[in-house]
Amino acid sequence: MKIEHIGIAVKNIEEAIASYETLLGTDCYKREKVEAQKVDTAFFKTGESKVELLGAAGQDSVINKYIANRGEGMHHVAFEVEDIHAEMKRLNKEGFTLLSDEPAKGADNKLVAFIHPKDNNGVLVELCQSLT
Repeated sequence: MKIEHIGIAVKNIEEAIASYETLLGTDCYKREKVEAQKVDTAFFKTGESKVELLGAAGQDSVINKYIANRGEGMHHVAFEVEDIHAEMKRLNKEGFTLLSDEPAKGADNKLVAFIHPKDNNGVLVELCQSLT
């Protein structure tokens, strides 16, 4: 496994994009809306990994709920896996709490599944597998 990206919850994605473009010295290379979760995403390449900004795309967005409870900041760390189904099965057997029984279509052409933060020292963990 390798770190695929770090997700950061932001109140204003346009302001955050401008800030991260300055911080990282590079342009946002991709923007995408994940309709199922009502999330706007923006991606930056940082070496072999990425930074994903997550902004709300509706009042009932999971990001609005997250920011209301915890404020802006790191939302999750994502690990790239070869076989998401096998990895979910393995981690379930190891006692980790998966937030879904099946992976879902996520941003950046990935299948994604999340592991509850209570099992990871308070950090939400995303497993992701490329669809291509």
